Amino acid sequence: MRAAALGLITGLIAGLALAFGGFSEFLIVVVFGAIGLVVGKVVDGDLDITRYVGADRRRSRR
Repeated sequence: MRAAALGLITGLIAGLALAFGGFSEFLIVVVFGAIGLVVGKVVDGDLDITRYVGADRRRSRR
């Protein structure tokens, strides 16, 4: 199983653990699922977030 799929499933399960009915809880599940999917894609290498987290070591510091 790819890490993206595992991350999505983990996020959905975590969201379901917090959600116990209603539309707002449904939105919580969607948000956790999206977070899990993004984390899984980063782990798989399908998504590069180094530009956003400031991990660019090539810049010189003044």
